[in-house]
Amino acid sequence: MTSTSRLLAGVALATLAQPAFAQNAPPAPATTLTAPDTGGGTDDTIIVTGVRGGQARTVADSPVPIDVISRRELQATGRTGLKEILGNIVPSLTMPALGGGGTSASVKPIAIRGLSGDYLLVLVNGKRRHTTSLINNLSRISGGSTPVDIDLIPTNAVGRIEVLRDGAAAQYGSDAVSGVINIILEDAPKGGRFSITGGQQYSKGAPLLQTDLSYGTKLGEGGFFHAAVEAKYHDRADSSADAVPRILPLVNGQPDPREATLDHVYAGGYGRSNRDKMINGSYNAELPVGDTLRLYSFSTLSYRDIRDARGAYIPSSTGYGGQANTSGVSVLPQLYPTGFQAYRRIKETDFQVTGGAKGDLAGWAWDLSSSFGRDRVWLGAENTLNPSIGPTSPTSFYMGTQIQDLWVNNLDLSRDVEVGLAKPLSISVGAEHRWERFQSRAGEPDSYRNGGYQIPVDDTPFGQLYGGRYPSPGLVSFTGTSPADAASLSRNNLAGYVDLATNVTDAWFIGVAGRFEHYDDSAGNTLSGKVSTRYELAPDLAIRGGVNTGFRAPSLAQTGFSTTQNTTTVIGNTPVSTIAKFLPVNSAAAIALGAQPLKPEKSLNYTAGITYEAGALHLTLDAYQIRVDDRIVKTEFLGTASNGGTAIRDILTANGVTGVDSAQFFTNAIDTRTRGIDAVAEYTLRTSGLGAFRLSAAYSYNKTKILSIADNPAALSSLNVVLFGRQAQRDLVAALPRTKLVLTNDWSLGRVHALARATRYGRYTESSNVASGDRTFGGKWVADLDIGYDLTNRVTLAVGANNLFDTYPDRNGLIAADGSGAYGGFAPFGLSGGSYYARVGVSL
Repeated sequence: MTSTSRLLAGVALATLAQPAFAQNAPPAPATTLTAPDTGGGTDDTIIVTGVRGGQARTVADSPVPIDVISRRELQATGRTGLKEILGNIVPSLTMPALGGGGTSASVKPIAIRGLSGDYLLVLVNGKRRHTTSLINNLSRISGGSTPVDIDLIPTNAVGRIEVLRDGAAAQYGSDAVSGVINIILEDAPKGGRFSITGGQQYSKGAPLLQTDLSYGTKLGEGGFFHAAVEAKYHDRADSSADAVPRILPLVNGQPDPREATLDHVYAGGYGRSNRDKMINGSYNAELPVGDTLRLYSFSTLSYRDIRDARGAYIPSSTGYGGQANTSGVSVLPQLYPTGFQAYRRIKETDFQVTGGAKGDLAGWAWDLSSSFGRDRVWLGAENTLNPSIGPTSPTSFYMGTQIQDLWVNNLDLSRDVEVGLAKPLSISVGAEHRWERFQSRAGEPDSYRNGGYQIPVDDTPFGQLYGGRYPSPGLVSFTGTSPADAASLSRNNLAGYVDLATNVTDAWFIGVAGRFEHYDDSAGNTLSGKVSTRYELAPDLAIRGGVNTGFRAPSLAQTGFSTTQNTTTVIGNTPVSTIAKFLPVNSAAAIALGAQPLKPEKSLNYTAGITYEAGALHLTLDAYQIRVDDRIVKTEFLGTASNGGTAIRDILTANGVTGVDSAQFFTNAIDTRTRGIDAVAEYTLRTSGLGAFRLSAAYSYNKTKILSIADNPAALSSLNVVLFGRQAQRDLVAALPRTKLVLTNDWSLGRVHALARATRYGRYTESSNVASGDRTFGGKWVADLDIGYDLTNRVTLAVGANNLFDTYPDRNGLIAADGSGAYGGFAPFGLSGGSYYARVGVSL
């Protein structure tokens, strides 16, 4: 069946669909949105995720799997952002320690259900959140993705988080393929909280200091205003495991005497590679006007300053970063006689503000809203150089600015109509307009230009080794954006949806949704449908399931991103330096290599599950399959000696791209299928003498298979070219653990409370272009513990540890000459071992 046929089949089924999220429906009154603060969401917690119309629904009777993460679970940790917290709590969500190079080492990509963060839609109070402006172009995990950066939402502003583990593109449009995270901001109309947390790694440093303050007050009769701010400082951790045997070139065949005074543990960018300072703020407000009208607004504002260690460079005969240097020398002894550690600087300002009104008119509940968000990133470099300029090169640079804008307008209507069934028919309709823009602005010329410097031939060891060479242009490790690489793209989107849901009988729920979208760029028109159902076999036992079609429109960054960079690719087990050009798909050079305008990725999801509840015991088991066609991936480096060679470089030169060794671009190249199982068990035990125990076990398994790979474009069909090679293929199917098990005990007795969690991450493989270079890392257990004591009704002290028993990945990596690589890079629990912390909280 073709992708179009599957899409139309899904819509034809759409006489029945799941209710959508609160983005497209007036939220319930604030009092129904407050989840219990004693652990995760219980089965009788009222949810807004997956619900439309006036019929309230709980976790237990949802037709699709939903997890509710409470404020207490978010706070009972020494982790510093929502990515790390959710990666610790949600079994199907994974975040690698080092997914790859570039900005992805600082703003880490995430994956859910084996798919990148691009396939996860993020909402705040039910409204679409804007994505990051930083494209993960050098990341091997979630490569090329531009997901929402949830770390820019203050943790202490969150009332709870609802995670829907199912596709929802028929409700929300693009991105909702693997699931949806709905971050619901705190709406308490009275009181607040202040806390301060400090800690560090057991042995790797990385001191942490985080403080936060939140406060709410009444606004009018029945309204509220709640504000929150958090500030964080977290330094890097050096996990280099091995010393560099020699840093300086030999002198007359003997070690340089200065070797004895140098620190030979050199790779400062391995482990937790960045020092970051961050301040996040937010507000959430609602004001009743009369009996039927409510005005609302909420916003977040963030500033982040990151100094990320990216690449250690030694001036010995081993050359570039301790590796073979085929494109020119990277270290000039006049500037860095003993080598250097380069740092990437990221200064990011991010905000989103939403305003709207909701009420009732002629029997319809309506919600009209507008939201604007922007992520603006200033990119710089420190303690590096442009060796082509020579000894006069600056050592600090402005590399460029990237900006992502999103403006969303929604009108949503819903009502319940009696149709003679067990419950009224909930009808929801709505329309949406989105405008988005991506901009990449050029940096200063010294960050990318070729200065033409030639290394003199002299009697120094450096001159003997490198004399006569012309160093590579641009910065070492990363390169600034040139005017030729700068871009500005924008597009509009119009969408309309309809959603119907009802209980045919008291035991049988059924629903249908359909959505049409029009983009005014290459994404074109899309149509999505969803059907879901739930049937109670007995009062405590139910089955549920559904089918949905979905899509993800290519991001503007994927369409227009371009850069020229000094990078290293591994051929077999041999690192090879290269000057690579990432081409926008609409450029003449990319078109000459066979690039086509990017199409939306299309998905077809199936899910089926069973739920059981008996008193304090709650069990759910859900199986799923997600097929994604026309997935957007990066090509290999085209033009290297083993992949096209001079024939590719001749094509590039003929189309105005000179001075590079290879090129890449994005393309709709593969079809994949992901199958998995999610299982959750919860049991609450209350005793008279030992306190209350809330026990839970959550298990996730998924496996991705590549079903097909597109043929080479006609322009490359006669060349010896691999478009999507072995390493890239295996990174999709083997780089993330297939299994994850999370065991939690949330215990309280009087003034004492503790949360203990044990997580087992399954094995994973960091692959190479040849099988002999693959490295498999075994499964590991990681334990976390948080113990608190209420000094008074307002003051709480807590101590805890993340990775309590100091677990590391297997020592099975490829160790580079700078000492990095012993533990690989993809470990989902980090490379820096355990950490401890202490926290003081005061209720206001």
